[in-house]
Amino acid sequence: MDTSLDKLKELFQLEDRDLRTYSPLTLAYIGDAVYEVVIRTVLVKKGNCPVNQLHRQASSLVRASAQSDIMDILEPMLTEEEHSVYKRGRNAHSPTMAKNASMSDYRRATGFEALIGYLYLKEDYARMLELIRMGIGEDTL
Repeated sequence: MDTSLDKLKELFQLEDRDLRTYSPLTLAYIGDAVYEVVIRTVLVKKGNCPVNQLHRQASSLVRASAQSDIMDILEPMLTEEEHSVYKRGRNAHSPTMAKNASMSDYRRATGFEALIGYLYLKEDYARMLELIRMGIGEDTL
């Protein structure tokens, strides 16, 4: 099975771009979606259960405060490059804010999402999944 974005790039005629040229909010945009798909996939693969239960579990892990807590765990483990991407995302000025999050949590969550988006587009899935697993903990799910 092809584990890279090669098929997607081929089918939609996409070209690789220098990831440093992407805005941190663009990285966060894709990172938010990728993180949610990872969490939903893990929850569904862990066992069939009612959708409202899946939604509650997923929501508890993808909300801004949970992502901010994840960064408390991950930040000391990041490489210099990863920390730079996280800081760019954290410091980006977004025109919106999460409904039920402090500004601090929202910014840290944006940094986390930017990091996930960066690793996804870089196709460093192993590192991306390693960080997500370390961040949410093995016992969380």
